[in-house]
Amino acid sequence: MPRASTHLSLRDHLGTLRARIGIARNQYKLNPGLYCVGAPTAESPVFVTANYKLSFDALRQELSGINAWILIVDTRGINVWCAAGKGTFSTDEVALQVNRAHLAEIVSHRELILPQLAAPGVASHELNRKCGFKGRFGPIRAADIQDFLASGNNADDKMRSVTFTLAERLILVPVEIALIWKLFAIITVIIFLVSGIGPELYSVSAALSRGMIAGGATVLAILAGALVTPILLPWIPGRQFWLKGMLTGICAGLAYVSAGKAMSIYDALSLLIWTVAAASYMAMNFTGATPYTSLSGVKKEMKLGLALQCTGMCVALILWIASPFIG
Repeated sequence: MPRASTHLSLRDHLGTLRARIGIARNQYKLNPGLYCVGAPTAESPVFVTANYKLSFDALRQELSGINAWILIVDTRGINVWCAAGKGTFSTDEVALQVNRAHLAEIVSHRELILPQLAAPGVASHELNRKCGFKGRFGPIRAADIQDFLASGNNADDKMRSVTFTLAERLILVPVEIALIWKLFAIITVIIFLVSGIGPELYSVSAALSRGMIAGGATVLAILAGALVTPILLPWIPGRQFWLKGMLTGICAGLAYVSAGKAMSIYDALSLLIWTVAAASYMAMNFTGATPYTSLSGVKKEMKLGLALQCTGMCVALILWIASPFIG
């Protein structure tokens, strides 16, 4: 039986850092199955979690001094909440792991403590029918597990409440930015290439000078959408994230073109539109990391947001290429 420590090692912390900045994030997972902490007995509680290692680490470090079983289900390395929404943290998957681990032969009770954020994917009554264990949803945060157990496996309103504080928003920013670097690199190369097009056919010096200006606008747009928008999220008007990002993009774009020197009206307009569209896209990309939206809500938002963003980027690119000819 694999025994897990409740203390995170330096290697664990480094792994967390890598996952937070998007390095091999999809491979940061464990083998599904039954694990234990302490010296659990047949009466010890059984906690269920995803095989995404960050989810596992968040749970086990809060079980210090507790003898417990941990049942890890195969979510393909996806965290609990996202896996529940995508169907990999499901009733069938939990039942499958219960039966594979022969859990009924190991514990005398018939209760599983499930993460509350798994509720979209797991039906407790169906679980009981399929594997003989009923599911009880624990607190949202692993930090409340000790209090949850002390209260007789009952969660109060505080344990059931979803928060999205500044610190909780900021911890998600690095991975959002890290996930965009490949696309950013491709866009940067394209921008530099098209920036040299002009009346003299092509100018390397123009490609460098104009490319640096456009590249700066791109960096600013990413920061406006992926950093400023999450920081100011509760205070930015509007409900949909593409709109919030558009508003921060407008402010960032206006500040950028206002600070520019010897810039034509067409260059300025192109950079402004580009900054707004890119910031809107980055902010909308952040939607999946928040507790505010559902899958249907995200699809609805993307339908309008992507159309406006793609249109804006195309218009900005055309203006940027045409500017040396008409400016």
